[in-house]
Amino acid sequence: MMTETPIEPLIIRLAIPTVISMMVTNIYNTADTFFVSQLGTSASGATGIVFALMALFQAIGFMCGHGAGSFVSRFLGAKKEERAKIYGASAFFLCIFLSTLLAVVCFIFMKPLLLFMGSTKTILPYAISYAIFIFLSGPFLSASCTMNNILRYEGKAFYAMIGLMTGGVINMIMDPIFMFGFGMGVWGAGLSTLISQIISFFILLYMIMSGKTVTRFSPKLISKERRVYTQILKVGFPSMCRQGLNAISTLLLNREAAVYGDAAIAAMSIVGRVNFFIASIALGVGQGMQPVTSFNFGAGKYSRVRRAYRFMLAAGTSIMIVFAIVIFGFSEDIIRWFRDDREVIVIGTLALQFSVISDIFQPGSISSNMLFQSIGKAGRATFLATLRTGICFIPLILVLPEFFGITGIELAQPLADVLASFIALPFSIYFLRHLPDDI
Repeated sequence: MMTETPIEPLIIRLAIPTVISMMVTNIYNTADTFFVSQLGTSASGATGIVFALMALFQAIGFMCGHGAGSFVSRFLGAKKEERAKIYGASAFFLCIFLSTLLAVVCFIFMKPLLLFMGSTKTILPYAISYAIFIFLSGPFLSASCTMNNILRYEGKAFYAMIGLMTGGVINMIMDPIFMFGFGMGVWGAGLSTLISQIISFFILLYMIMSGKTVTRFSPKLISKERRVYTQILKVGFPSMCRQGLNAISTLLLNREAAVYGDAAIAAMSIVGRVNFFIASIALGVGQGMQPVTSFNFGAGKYSRVRRAYRFMLAAGTSIMIVFAIVIFGFSEDIIRWFRDDREVIVIGTLALQFSVISDIFQPGSISSNMLFQSIGKAGRATFLATLRTGICFIPLILVLPEFFGITGIELAQPLADVLASFIALPFSIYFLRHLPDDI
């Protein structure tokens, strides 16, 4: 399938379940933001604070999942199934260990950590109530991200979609029941998230352990070779950078927004959730491309690698243009739907309009980063992963508010997206032009 099916329908086939699962995952994260926002502006700001910490658990999961998945796919392309199993199992148990360690650290330093992430004194009580459940669910979230990526790299994106969608739908149903029906408020949103993450974890685990995949998670398959773990971490490090920098960038954004009060933090939190929902579409298409480029690179079919990249870039950009046009026209209504607070609406509307315009450029940086990661070019992939929320964003978020105030905060991420795309594209163009002929 990976080496003979025409590229375009193959990527679409792999991307559709991935896009759906990512959209559903982001819908239920957005649902948390929506329902919590009904409790007040300070409560709405709490989601932005805690989601930055959630990104750290996702970073561990994506690092282990992408790191192992790239090897799993290439080993399968080279017909080395036993090595694929060892890398998959080793990454899964490594993820469990690292995410559990992170959860313990987060619990020990919860209050100072939330304050450091930009929480104000009025936001802090809500942030603590929500964070308790996010930290409890962290290891399940990390492991689900790892399993999701290993399934995708094996070409089993449909099974990954089932696991993530089920948890997402359950969370969206339970949120209003726990929060308003049982009167639990923010605690209800957190408990709903915890339950949904546990359900997703066990569904994905069942998909892998029931014989539907080559990969197995038996302790007997855990590698004793140090090289296996260094390779997983090296290839997965771009994902760690990308997700880890998401947390750092959110931290800086919250701290800059805190100068303008809870309304600014709430507005930027809402914009962040909406924008990430849109960006998840480009990410989903890119993740549909990754197993194709990885498998065919391992099989020496380089013409298919080139074609897969070009199709992902064109398809991702076209989709983002459509969404940008729609969202731009309804920006004010979208912000009001989350929080009917005049100050939140004014700040959030302009920020959302800037964001959706810049989203058109995101496939340029995303496709380049994912291409290099999928074929094991860790150095270039890591550099490209640091562009959007690191190298380009951090200087902008620190400098622009000094000159343009709140508008500088609204402009920082959109400008970073544009810069990241223009820097990333030449890397992939040069690489693809110099690939050899098919073996």
